[in-house]
Amino acid sequence: MNEEQNNSREKVRQLVREALQQQVGGPPHQVQPEAVIDESAKNVITEADVRDLAANAKLMIRDGAIITPAARDVIRERGIEIRHRTRRTVSGKQRVIAIGSDHGGFEAKEKLKKLLDELGFKHRDFGTFSEEAVDYPDFAHAVARAVADSGCDLGIIVDGAGIGSCMTANKVPGVRAAMCYDAATARNSREHNYANVLTLGGRMLSSEQLREVVQTWLATPEGEARHGKRVAKIMAVERQYLR
Repeated sequence: MNEEQNNSREKVRQLVREALQQQVGGPPHQVQPEAVIDESAKNVITEADVRDLAANAKLMIRDGAIITPAARDVIRERGIEIRHRTRRTVSGKQRVIAIGSDHGGFEAKEKLKKLLDELGFKHRDFGTFSEEAVDYPDFAHAVARAVADSGCDLGIIVDGAGIGSCMTANKVPGVRAAMCYDAATARNSREHNYANVLTLGGRMLSSEQLREVVQTWLATPEGEARHGKRVAKIMAVERQYLR
């Protein structure tokens, strides 16, 4: 690799760092020292849900969730910080979508931004900003953190196949990323799994297919309580490995 190529790659890396710091805060590879425990799939927070939390832990719950008196006592005694995940609707406050891609998904990302505008969603672009080769985990991480930290309501990530970005995003506590390839998987991931990040293969789907998946995914609400109970079990598995 010659000096000109090295300089060009370094410029891209600097752009990524600046975008991450501006949109998410902190160095792009820095992991939050205290993970947020996500219980936003539950309608009721009980003592069992909080009894094992450390002092000063951060707990994410959905707006309108009921906290039992015993759970409130534990929360107060341990100084647990409560954060609320708002379940916004299109008719209410305008939702904000975090969007990002690597070089393999750049062209698709730019088209999807126009679709989001058409559908009435705000969006934050976490890069990349050209088709020059970059590393997909950087951008998947940025989008996932924006969703986990409630800076954005939902996230969309596009890379060549959609697989690596899905793996990366699901390493971020509180994220439920789903790689979808048609309307059926998009609908299922939202209704059954409460997916909050969508990953796509920009080189695997046509522009029409990408539009259909994204439109279906954004239009599908989280499913009824029986699905929420299963999602809560997913998050309980995650909690075991955060200790």
